[in-house]
Amino acid sequence: MVSRRLLRIKILQICYAYFKSDTQSINQSEKELFFSIQKTYDLYHYLILLMIDTARYADSRIDLASQKRMPTKEDLNPNRKFVENKLLQQFDNNLALKKYLANQKLSWVNYPELIKGLYLEIRNSELYAAYMSSTTSSYTEDKKFISDVYSQIIINFEPLYQNLEEQSIYWNDDVDFVINMILKSFRSFKANSDEEVELMPLFKNDEDIDFTKRLFRKVVLNYKDYESLISGFIQNWDVERIAFLDNVIMCLAIAELTEFSDIPTKVSLDEYIEIAKFYSTQKSNIFINGILDKIVDHLKKEGKIAKTGRGLIGEM
Repeated sequence: MVSRRLLRIKILQICYAYFKSDTQSINQSEKELFFSIQKTYDLYHYLILLMIDTARYADSRIDLASQKRMPTKEDLNPNRKFVENKLLQQFDNNLALKKYLANQKLSWVNYPELIKGLYLEIRNSELYAAYMSSTTSSYTEDKKFISDVYSQIIINFEPLYQNLEEQSIYWNDDVDFVINMILKSFRSFKANSDEEVELMPLFKNDEDIDFTKRLFRKVVLNYKDYESLISGFIQNWDVERIAFLDNVIMCLAIAELTEFSDIPTKVSLDEYIEIAKFYSTQKSNIFINGILDKIVDHLKKEGKIAKTGRGLIGEM
């Protein structure tokens, strides 16, 4: 499932594009927002397929080696631990994965060099050497190896990022988030899981869908009011010279603080300060933190931040 952090980032990106455009309507932008989220879900399935296809490529190399005119002993008695990895076999047989890949027409068939390059990257790693030389063989070991490949090798495999950037503008920033989704999926699989196990859903629940729609529309519809509020707390700063992205980030934060009574104030502030670290200028997170602290104090005094729900009433 797509995390709230990624939903906020997607909303930020679409809001930024909307405010920079003179032609796009709210409805068009909202459709693009949900399309970009769907593309993240595509990537989730696509990157699972990546390892399946890499194992298939390794298997094809074993077959070719056995057909040499003068095969070695190793060629005739290959170590098949990787190509018969139990977790990968489960995903290769998974009905939900097969159906989604077919419906979305997702395939790595046009990128054989990427598959080959990833296989070589894995094969030349210490991780692979330790796994293949281990005298034990268990589902737990297989799952740990594939999880480590994603978290240590695939996440740092630069050719993958270059390839994905060429395939879709929506995938530029999603790999880290998607790999975390994949690792969570791995944890839910057991040795006796069959081909009918469901994969992670796109949204955790309907509340996340509502959160996405409401936050986007509140920012778009109230942007001028939020911008005016921000300008009142910026001393010795020319509002026009503040990074536009910083303004949009703070507007998202204000919308979330005032419109979502079930989200703790600290959670909202921490989220947007972290987002600013990665998506805006070097010191933006410090600047945004200082301005939002003043705005929160002001809005609380005005009674415009009211949190309800278990553990939230009367939060300081």
